[in-house]
Amino acid sequence: MISRRRFFGGLAATAAVGTGLTALSGPAFAGARRTGRIAADGLPLTVVNRTGSYDNQSIWLYIVGNDGTRQVRATAEGTVEPISIDDNGPDGFTDYGIPLSGGGDTQLVLPKMSGRIYVALGERLRFKAVADGDGNAALAYPAGWVESDPNYDILHDCAEFTYNDGGMYCNTTMVDMFSVPLSIHLTGAQDQRAGELVDGARDRVFSQLRQVDAFAPLVLGNGLRVIAPGHGMDAGLFPADYFAPAVDEVWSRYSSEELRVTTNAGEFTGTVSGDSLSFTGPASVSFGKPSTRDVLFCDGALAAPNDGTTGPVAAILGAGFNRSTLLRSAAQPTTEPGEFYQEEITNHYAKAMHSVSADGKAYGFAFDDVAGFASYIEDGAPNAMTLTLGAV
Repeated sequence: MISRRRFFGGLAATAAVGTGLTALSGPAFAGARRTGRIAADGLPLTVVNRTGSYDNQSIWLYIVGNDGTRQVRATAEGTVEPISIDDNGPDGFTDYGIPLSGGGDTQLVLPKMSGRIYVALGERLRFKAVADGDGNAALAYPAGWVESDPNYDILHDCAEFTYNDGGMYCNTTMVDMFSVPLSIHLTGAQDQRAGELVDGARDRVFSQLRQVDAFAPLVLGNGLRVIAPGHGMDAGLFPADYFAPAVDEVWSRYSSEELRVTTNAGEFTGTVSGDSLSFTGPASVSFGKPSTRDVLFCDGALAAPNDGTTGPVAAILGAGFNRSTLLRSAAQPTTEPGEFYQEEITNHYAKAMHSVSADGKAYGFAFDDVAGFASYIEDGAPNAMTLTLGAV
């Protein structure tokens, strides 16, 4: 499976412009494996409101992304329309919101595209159409972790998807933030679910994080949302050196011991020398000593090119640091979830997300798909999708 870090690469390249937009975390599974079966032109999408606090008239959907060549949005009728700067209204923002039906479940058709399904509760989101570096129309996406963002005070969240001739590839994500519980039910060749949470999950996540000093400031707006620690670091809410002691311990251990990392390409054997962790095996790959930022964003020293060698090793190292398993086992990846998040220095944000997941799977950081622990599903012959908004 393609890591979520590559999920929006094409979109980010054209959209990372304008107030409130950070580069989205990687093309919506544009590289996902293909099954040879052809998906239908439009996928029936049912949206179910189980928020308990908001009626249908107070909820809007935004289906935005790209069609492979341009940024687009989906309409209530299931058509794909290009983003246009002319769509900005007198207030400077577009109005791409799709209201839920007057009562009961909402029935839509999801067209072939790659992007996100945003939900906004209580107030419409403010998407601004802008020109990218090439002069093409793009969207400034909501950034709930940026206090100056026009959507900061609006209760919202999103799920991610690619729907193309190969099928449907989708996930619920907390990589950036967690606010509205979302779950997906996908039927077709299989019957699959992703993102289902236990009762009271939202309050439990906030409560758990408030009990960890470094993570407590990530809970914003008296429970409006919790933001990922990487974004919290950028906002001055999370210590920039949080993982430094753990990284030092890993570097110390593997300066005198071998670290074995197994990928689809084979087994890599690594040792530390100075500031470099170097591996031999199917290929020679090397990594600099990562910073806390590198660990949280799975980038920088842990950047993962799509090369089949360095990339998979980087992903496993990134998961090992976030799950704090590199000190517990010299053989990676660790596949037993009971071994995850057991050290004091760990990604407590991701830990909280997994703790409230009905099946133990969540997207708490970019490489949470390592060993299959992400809230991701795919189907080569989908026939229906349901998105459920959980209790807030």
